[in-house]
Amino acid sequence: MPEPIVSSELVSECSSCFGLCCVALPFAASTDFAVDKPGGVPCRNLLADSRCGIHPQLRDKGFTGCTVYDCFGAGQRVSQVTFGGTSWREDPDVAREMFDVFPVMRQLHELLWYLDESLRLRVAERLRPALAALRAETETLTEQSADVLTDLDVGAQRDAVNVLLLQVSELVRAQAPRRGRNGRGADLVGAKLAGKDLRGANLRGAWLIGADLRRADLRWADLIGADLRGADVGGADMSGALFLTQFQVNAARGDARTALPDALSRPSHWG
Repeated sequence: MPEPIVSSELVSECSSCFGLCCVALPFAASTDFAVDKPGGVPCRNLLADSRCGIHPQLRDKGFTGCTVYDCFGAGQRVSQVTFGGTSWREDPDVAREMFDVFPVMRQLHELLWYLDESLRLRVAERLRPALAALRAETETLTEQSADVLTDLDVGAQRDAVNVLLLQVSELVRAQAPRRGRNGRGADLVGAKLAGKDLRGANLRGAWLIGADLRRADLRWADLIGADLRGADVGGADMSGALFLTQFQVNAARGDARTALPDALSRPSHWG
């Protein structure tokens, strides 16, 4: 049988998690959340069995942010591996540690996602030994104890991974028929980009909030860290976009014609 496109450890499995994103993370009343909630305090909608009490109505009740969030499988790793199935409900000391470890693990799992994507790219074949070594190193970090993870300089690991990801980006974007635009970190909030040829564009960290990307061609475009909240990607070709995550796709507005990479799922709220 063929290998899965995405490792199961990097896909969120809420049934194996103790609702960590609903407890550990803070959120503020906004268009994404109906109320304020400090970190370490359970969401008012979290049930005793760690399920969401309003899951089918999250968007209708003002909790759009919950439908967008993705932990890359960090929740179940922390719940079932790092803490061996012990819930934060059972011990206040465990709770504090668990809430500190969760965001660190989430960052490590995100790095694993980018490294796995890079390892699948034929164009990055010459970088595979270095990518595989860094992937193994990052995986080893996820296996450490809670004490080690709490004190981990995850920023340093991110910097090390980013050196290789930049090289992968150059190789991928070079496949575009012409050199793509450099929009790295650009303020493109509400930008009118419908139908634009953005093949091979460098859009790393770009602010694309509410941008009109309908029918845009984003193949070979680097979208790592790009903010796609509310961006209209209806009919856009994102099938070959680089470093696009489920988190970003969930935050955008697409339709049945939007082409996505095989590793990502079409959000149910797209209709």
